[in-house]
Amino acid sequence: LKGADGGYAWEEEYKRSWDVIQEDATGSIQSSIMDINDQRKRKRRLRDTAAIRRGIIRHVVVVIDQSENMGTRDILPSRIQASLTLLEHFVNEFFDQNPISQLSIVATKDRLAEKLTDLSGNPMDHIGALRDKTNKDLAGEPSLQNALELGMHALKRAPAHGSREILCMFGSLTTCDPGDIEQTLEALRAAEVRVSMVHLAAEVHIFKRICTETGGTFAVVVDDDNMKDELFENVPPPPVVNAKATSDMIQMGFSIKANGFDVPTPCACHHALSFSGFICPRCKSKVCSLPTDCDVCGLPLVSAPHLARSYHHLFPEENYKEAPADAQP
Repeated sequence: LKGADGGYAWEEEYKRSWDVIQEDATGSIQSSIMDINDQRKRKRRLRDTAAIRRGIIRHVVVVIDQSENMGTRDILPSRIQASLTLLEHFVNEFFDQNPISQLSIVATKDRLAEKLTDLSGNPMDHIGALRDKTNKDLAGEPSLQNALELGMHALKRAPAHGSREILCMFGSLTTCDPGDIEQTLEALRAAEVRVSMVHLAAEVHIFKRICTETGGTFAVVVDDDNMKDELFENVPPPPVVNAKATSDMIQMGFSIKANGFDVPTPCACHHALSFSGFICPRCKSKVCSLPTDCDVCGLPLVSAPHLARSYHHLFPEENYKEAPADAQP
């Protein structure tokens, strides 16, 4: 089977990096490596400036593979350590660019799935759960079906005006499932859940098919830098492609920060005593931080800067145009 360029057809989809690197006059390949790194940096700086419809309220479940395959050291110090470190940065970046969104973390190992954190807008809870995981927690094979089912269950209570997404980070080439994963795929499509995956080893047909048929993305990492690039592609909100999506008015409360209590008062979120907090404008209960949902009346509580940071995805700025070094100002 010959491709258009005379090579094998299955080689056309992948870039042959060894053909790009060439030696200079001194026999060194350092200049070629610097050119490739410059191209990667330039690609990261180029953003999508098209005016397309995006959702600013997202509900994302992050699935982490904790099978034995994640102990492999092809990515230093190991797949699991590199993944956990990058996910910490991802959580911070996610809430920096999507401050009124919510995130949950699910881990899968030994053919089971476990919820590490519930859907919430507090990044410290998720980062704390990631730091508790080590190489000693790896066991058995993952179960993609159990992880997707648990993620769908967590997203069931998500309101209709927000997007529902599952982001998987896998290193295993197999999945040990208790049932027919085709039924899970049908349920994902019916629930309008978007599944994306960053794989650390190779492309697996069923993994890519689930991502494609739910409107998500599938990527295989090449090296450490590419691993970060592919993961952080999921930080900006995806385009809204659902024809049934409607634009509805959403009630939100702008809480007033309360300081200087003479005695500590309990918060509605943790039932802990504190001298400061934010007062819900509807029921006058106190919460510890913003953004969050009021535990008493369910009103989404935000601040004006949170909304402003969420809207910048809808009106992106134009990319800078690179000018020659000798160009006149």
